[in-house]
Amino acid sequence: MKKVEAIIKPFKLDEVKEALHDVGIKGITVTEAKGFGRQKGHTELYRGAEYVVDFLPKVKVEVIMEDSLVERAIEAIQQAAQTGRIGDGKIFISPIEEVVRIRTGEKGADAV
Repeated sequence: MKKVEAIIKPFKLDEVKEALHDVGIKGITVTEAKGFGRQKGHTELYRGAEYVVDFLPKVKVEVIMEDSLVERAIEAIQQAAQTGRIGDGKIFISPIEEVVRIRTGEKGADAV
């Protein structure tokens, strides 16, 4: 099993969710996040004062899946989240050693 984490622009969340559903992903976890990469934020003018916005709003999507779904899921996220502009985000893939469903005690793929 693998954990796929994607940091995306917030307005792309619905498209990514639908794309993952189409691939066969049943459950996702979404967290509001703030961060910056190469764009390093930007400056804004507020009430006549200029200030730097270092951390931009992002959404972190986490999904645990069978190895066989990983490539299709990555492709789906990439296509759904892409705007072609700086700050589209990143996708991270990590191995998962074990999963346990708290309610039933099921383990492994059955717990996902």
